[in-house]
Amino acid sequence: MTFKLALTGKSGSGKTTLTKAFLRIFQEYFPEKSILLLDNDLASELGHSFGMDVRNTIYGIRSGKHEYKTGIPENMSKQEFIEWAMEDILVPIDENVDLIVSWFVGSKDCRCPITKQINDAVQKLIDRYDIVIFDCEFDLKYLNQLVDTEIDTTIIVANPIEESAHLAKRIEEFSSKYAAGNQLGVVINKVDNNDLTAVYDLLKKYDLDVLGVIPFDKELLRNSIARESKVVQDAIKQFYFRLNLPQGGE
Repeated sequence: MTFKLALTGKSGSGKTTLTKAFLRIFQEYFPEKSILLLDNDLASELGHSFGMDVRNTIYGIRSGKHEYKTGIPENMSKQEFIEWAMEDILVPIDENVDLIVSWFVGSKDCRCPITKQINDAVQKLIDRYDIVIFDCEFDLKYLNQLVDTEIDTTIIVANPIEESAHLAKRIEEFSSKYAAGNQLGVVINKVDNNDLTAVYDLLKKYDLDVLGVIPFDKELLRNSIARESKVVQDAIKQFYFRLNLPQGGE
């Protein structure tokens, strides 16, 4: 069974930092499990956080612009070709960890066969891994345009300001129909622990289902590219038990 976690939110909210934090936690808790990172954010910053400039994308397969590492095998069906091409653009990150980048995706309104073929190929790829983490665009709709897959837990990353809380509520509304009735909630990131009362008043105002709160880590200002934070990882561990994700013994 593949466990799937999606992180959504406005650009700059800390999605990539949380994506990497969850990766490190999964590696610590479940070192034997295989993990796929799927970068569905148009900014495509996840690869950069690992020091990689990932240019080969699922969009490149769709558009026919991808240059393959090896010669294209002969006598394949279009579906087989797309599945083979997905393998070609997978980027190994660590032992048992791979990364794939989507970039632009086609609209579900497009009736061209390639839309379904890519959906099927991405779903087949997802099913090979124990855990998949999606670093998403603004909400789940963009991910759903790429692959129609059931997400176990969707986390909306928001910051402790009025504008971000308002956007989080909108994302919650936009994403609910794609969450398939599974867990959908908000994590408030970059919180000043001296102002928690104001944060909780803000959350109450917008009636947000809060899964957890993460303090601001000043070290990220000096390590902004790598997006690695022990403070963020430790904070997530405090509310991890609330998440519909693998727990001890799974």
